[in-house]
This record gives sequence, C-alpha cells and structure tokens, in this order.
Amino acid sequence: MYSKPVLKQLKPYAQGKQTDEIKTAYNLDRVVKLSSNENPYGYSEKVKEYFTTYIPDFNVYPDGYATQLRQTITDKLQINESQIVFGSGADEMIQTICRAFLSPEVNTVMAKPTFTQYKQGAVIEGATVKEIPTQNGYHDLDKMFQAIDDQTSIVWICSPDNPTGTFLERERLLAFLDQCPKNVLVVLDEAYYEFVSEAATYDTLSLLKTYDNLILLRTFSKAYGLAGLRIGYGLMHESIATKLNIVRGPFNTTKMSQDMAVIAFKDDQFVNDVISQNQYVKGEFQLFLDDIGWPYYDTETNFILVKTPMSGTEVFEYLIRNGFIVRPGEMLGYPDTVRITIGLESEMEELKKCLYKLHVQINKEV
Repeated sequence: MYSKPVLKQLKPYAQGKQTDEIKTAYNLDRVVKLSSNENPYGYSEKVKEYFTTYIPDFNVYPDGYATQLRQTITDKLQINESQIVFGSGADEMIQTICRAFLSPEVNTVMAKPTFTQYKQGAVIEGATVKEIPTQNGYHDLDKMFQAIDDQTSIVWICSPDNPTGTFLERERLLAFLDQCPKNVLVVLDEAYYEFVSEAATYDTLSLLKTYDNLILLRTFSKAYGLAGLRIGYGLMHESIATKLNIVRGPFNTTKMSQDMAVIAFKDDQFVNDVISQNQYVKGEFQLFLDDIGWPYYDTETNFILVKTPMSGTEVFEYLIRNGFIVRPGEMLGYPDTVRITIGLESEMEELKKCLYKLHVQINKEV
C-alpha cells in the first residue's frame, strides 16, 4: 500500500508511560504523574457543575464555527471573531498550519530542541527543516533570522519553550518580528503563556495589530485543565485564518469541548488560583534544587527542566521505581536532564524526599 515515502523516516508520537502500567510493572499502590505538564488542580468547579446536568446530543454534528466559544473569546480579548481558528488542541493547529503553508518547495525555521510537532508536521509535508541550536535553553533568534531565505515559509517560536520553560523577552521578540520578512509566517506558540510571571509577561495579543504575519497559538489543555477535551485556538490576521479554515476539518472540535471551554474561559478565579499555587510550589521546589546543587533552566511554565548529576534516563528509572513519572531529557534533546511537571504541594514534598535520597546516594558513591 502506497504512503508518503517520508513516513518511513518518522515514528509515531511516543507518549510517556501511563499510571496503570507503572503500578503493574513496579507493584506500586500509588503513582504520581509529573511527565505531561497537565494541571494537577483539575478544572473549574463550574465545569464540574455543568456536567451534572449536561445531556449531550451525540447524534448531532457540533457547530463547525464554534460560535458561542468564538464570541466568548472575542468579547474578552477584544479582537475580531474572524481572527480566531479552533483546533483539537494546539497540536491540530500546528498540523493545520503545516498543511496550509508547507510543501517540498519551501523551508521552515525552528529551534533545536523545541516542541517536536513543528518538525514532525513539516517533514510530513515535505518541507526542508532548518534547526537552529538553542543557547542555554533559549531560542537563538539572531541565527534563526539569518537562516531565513527566499524559500522560507514559516518560523516557529515556542515561548515559553517546551521542554525548557524559557521565555523570550519582549525586546528580543520585537526585534525579530521587525526584521522578519512580511511574507514569512511567524508562529508564536503560547501554550503556557498563562503561567508567565507578572514581572516577565507582556501583551503579545496587541502585536497582531502590527504584524500581519504573526499567529499566536493558545490552548485550554494547560492552565484551564481541559487536556482530555482537546481544544485549542490560534489568533491571527483574517487572511491567514481564511486559509486555515479551508484546510481544517469542518467539525474538528466537539460540542462538549466547546461548551466546557466557554465555561472555563470565563472562570478567571480558577485560573488565577492555579497560577498562584503553581508559582508558590515551583518556587519551593527550586529552593530545594538549589540546596542540593542541582541546576535547572529558567522556567515560566508549570514544569521545570532539571540538570541531573547522571543521565536523565537513570534518574527517570529511579523515580519511576519510587512511584513518580517524569520525562527523561534524552527523549527531549537535552541529555542529563529530567523534565518535571509541578504537581500538588504534597506531591512535590514527596518528590523532594525521593530526590534527596538519590542525592545522598550519589554523593556516597563519589
């Protein structure tokens, strides 16, 4: 059976180990999953309340325009409703952008390492991928700009970045956007933008008024806690939105995901509480890492990429035997690291004890 030859070079997305299989494999009663940057605080109580009376019409197609959700977002963000495109999570938005703007005749520029789906989508569409090494976990925007040529179609910027958590300062981003050719699409992936500290954050939404070639990607999977419902969106100039709406599936988000997203988007108190608690617990965990001398990358997210005194895979195996699932850096392009989602305060206290035991064990062996 024929398929694109390039698929022979690729592998399906490898998700982290799931809780139940870890319990079985290691004979554990409890496992703490800190590998997927999910929201440990769940989702809005108002969403839970709605579920108690929600009777879905599964026999009816959803609103392909996501009218109610679209209006809710436009009212809050004060943008034109035609500037929004919805997807089944930000992942589908990335796939749709690749399908619309990439082909074997063009190239695309991105950091290395960064979120893997930019490259995956580009390679599937046959585009040439130009990867620019990160510097201390940050995108090297100067060299990314230098990589742009007449055949460049898209530049991908992940800020805050995944897997490092680093966040680009406003001046650096603006300098890049000012230099970037207007016919080159710049995709700014902001999946974690709600977690950016007040001191560091700035208004990226206003940049759409100046840069017609800019797309902002956002999601309900992280701060809003709706990862299981798969819904995200992009904000952009109307002309770009029109192209993406041609490419995307006509019913690519479900009625349930749209309804839940409307409720979640209106519950500012829940999101503010999540952000506040994340900042506190993360800060306490960083102090612990400082105490034991384990460095880590700057982070403005709900996760932290920790530099480990042995291979990240070894630390991953140690933690998984003790009931904690994290992500080994060897899988993310950063050897000798582990990416740890910031969990509940009680979970992180348990993790500290576990890591301290490892720290002591390593120092005894030295």
